[in-house]
Amino acid sequence: MTASPSSPPADASVDLVTLGQRLRHLRRTRGMTLDQLSDAVGRAPSQLSLIENGKREPKLSVLQSIAGALGVPLQDLLRPEAPSRRAGLEIELAHFQQNPAYQALGLPVVRAGRRLAADALESLIGLHRELNRVLTEQSATPEVARRANAQLRADMRKRNNYFAEIEAAANDVLQSVRHTTGPLSQRGILDIAAQIGFTLHYVNDLPSSTRSVTDLKNRRIYLPQVASGKGHDPRAVVLQTLGHFVLGHNDPADYGDFLRQRVEVNYFAAALLMPERFAVDFLTAAKADRALAIDDFRDAFGVSYETAAHRFTNLATEHFGIPVHFARVHESGIVYKAYENDNVRFPSDVTGAIEGQPVCRKWASRTVFEAEDPYSSFYQFTDTTAGTYWCTVHVESTRDGEFSVTVGTPYEHARWFRGGDVSGRTVSTCPDPDCCRRAPAQLVESWAGNAWPSARVHSHLLAALPPGTFPGVDNRDVYDFLERRALP
Repeated sequence: MTASPSSPPADASVDLVTLGQRLRHLRRTRGMTLDQLSDAVGRAPSQLSLIENGKREPKLSVLQSIAGALGVPLQDLLRPEAPSRRAGLEIELAHFQQNPAYQALGLPVVRAGRRLAADALESLIGLHRELNRVLTEQSATPEVARRANAQLRADMRKRNNYFAEIEAAANDVLQSVRHTTGPLSQRGILDIAAQIGFTLHYVNDLPSSTRSVTDLKNRRIYLPQVASGKGHDPRAVVLQTLGHFVLGHNDPADYGDFLRQRVEVNYFAAALLMPERFAVDFLTAAKADRALAIDDFRDAFGVSYETAAHRFTNLATEHFGIPVHFARVHESGIVYKAYENDNVRFPSDVTGAIEGQPVCRKWASRTVFEAEDPYSSFYQFTDTTAGTYWCTVHVESTRDGEFSVTVGTPYEHARWFRGGDVSGRTVSTCPDPDCCRRAPAQLVESWAGNAWPSARVHSHLLAALPPGTFPGVDNRDVYDFLERRALP
């Protein structure tokens, strides 16, 4: 079947900019002006100019007429390569300037005609390539994020998740407001904000992609009037925001820097809500009674269970020589957060990332969901290929389902914890697939080839993370919000 004369070029992959450059090159090589080519093919010079500039897709009949007038085969016009190095640079510049990221800058389009000096063209191409590289780095893919998270977790393990410099910064802040005993009150938080030079303002129109917004011009921190319902302690949100300024953070340079800053401000907030000296005193007394318990630690300082569990990992190894692991696992068995310095072997992918991986069905993080009363204190010993571990688990309900929050330690340290004498025990041989991943033989025999599940694909596992200085935050919403709230 032959193409109609009015059909578009048969090769749908033809690049219009390259086509235009080849047409211009062939026309000039033959010493023809646009007017002369116009007369030869019966088309207006303005139409041919649009084709040469890559702004109009010509019909096949027009291309055939042009090729005939130039005395070349049609395929010479349709070749994918640039006709010269200079033309190649002009094509590259045109493509860069068509990029939405460049157009969003609102800069004028530079025409790469003969009047543009070669060194100016080279310079523009170099700038565009660098801009494209930076934007590509900032748009972190899931693989980039997983590698950054794995590296951060390795750094935390090296220091036993204890950040002496952040403990010192938190202690200086507490002394500046003359906080001398016990948990930090709301009054203390207001004093800290004032000491650092900020005022707090609670609003009902905070951008949905943010937990807080800071107006650096007017030294205001905007916070939601109502808690988000996602388990964020409103006090912690304030302290995390203040932590960026106390710890001297700048705009994150990449996704790894963004993650590091988040870990540091979370640590800073916990160090204020559960000051090191008082927390260590409390844990020392509990250890002496062989009654360490995350529940008691939580209640003593009025924080969430997860905050208490995280804070325990900060202090347990540094002050008591107890290696630990922490995990937040969805009821489906998927790891959302985890940390270890006790050699427990979390499942991981080829990048070393553990987030998004399923944990063994025999681990306490999952067996708790099968307990008669999963919301009561739950303890378990688990024999693994890396040794025997004792775990204490708490289950919390959220809008995204139920999660288990686990703190564990090797067998020999269980004696310091309440529930360390539990009789419940499981055996895990993971990563051996026969442990819990491979179906029993009788089920395979019965159902292999007779099941067709429709998988639920989570788009966030496939898509690039939102680009920008602060991943996931819509800057337009933030700027609109600040403009509404700006002081007159």
